[in-house]
Amino acid sequence: MGDPRVSVVVITWQRRAEALACLSRLRDLPERPHVVLVDNGSTDGTAAAVRERHPDIEVVALRENLGAVGRNIGVRRTRTPYVAFCDDDTWWSPGSLSRAADVLDAHPRLALVNARIVVEPAGTEDPIVAELRDSPVPAPEWMPGPALGSFLAGASVVRRDAFEAAGGFSERLWLGGEEELLATDLIASGWELCYRGDLTVHHRASPIRDSPHRRRVGLRNTLWFTWLRRPLAPAVRRTLFLARTVPRDRTSLLGALDALRGAGWLLAERRPRPAVVEARLGRLDEAQRRSTARRYVG
Repeated sequence: MGDPRVSVVVITWQRRAEALACLSRLRDLPERPHVVLVDNGSTDGTAAAVRERHPDIEVVALRENLGAVGRNIGVRRTRTPYVAFCDDDTWWSPGSLSRAADVLDAHPRLALVNARIVVEPAGTEDPIVAELRDSPVPAPEWMPGPALGSFLAGASVVRRDAFEAAGGFSERLWLGGEEELLATDLIASGWELCYRGDLTVHHRASPIRDSPHRRRVGLRNTLWFTWLRRPLAPAVRRTLFLARTVPRDRTSLLGALDALRGAGWLLAERRPRPAVVEARLGRLDEAQRRSTARRYVG
């Protein structure tokens, strides 16, 4: 019968074979979710191939690569109370979507659950899992798992109403660390995020990726988030930490210059998170300094 509570939004760009494999796995799930594929302007025939091989998949073919905003567009095409995100090189384990819906049903103040991530083909946990499981963010007594200050979009299920009320992913951040801004805005609005180890997403990293560009955008977005939402003293500390620790190379320099180009926008849009939120999420600073999973810090 499937589970009518959850849809899945997949974003892809220039990865036709991987997108087709991802969609085949999603179609085989016992939840039988409605799946929306948002093709971010691929020129490799992805949209046509999906329409031919998976006619039951809803395809949204964009003319340009909008990055994470493609997820916003996909969410608007759903009608279910919960939406799972999936990248073209990730897929959900059978039963995880229904368990996520059960958790969200039972906890109306919970906006999002983040799954455990298993790296394929090795079958080992992604290094970020330990950070999620051992999150230092204090959790309310009712929370069904460790409280989070951010999340991994390709391994999360969101409450659609909360996601849309928060504005979804920022158009300016595009793709790469875009989750931190949305997470803070959700928490500042009274929502909670949590990790659940009984939900599983598999990740087989695509070889089709521009790693220097990803690091450049990730560093820019980290700086942008820092100055958009952190109070002055924590923003200065985090910026100085990044200046000391990022690799001394062209990619880091370009990321910093990109961040500086957004100074006018940052000043206009800067809204430091409330003190009560900063007090909770400020505990993440030390964990992030020790992180081995945040590649832009070298």
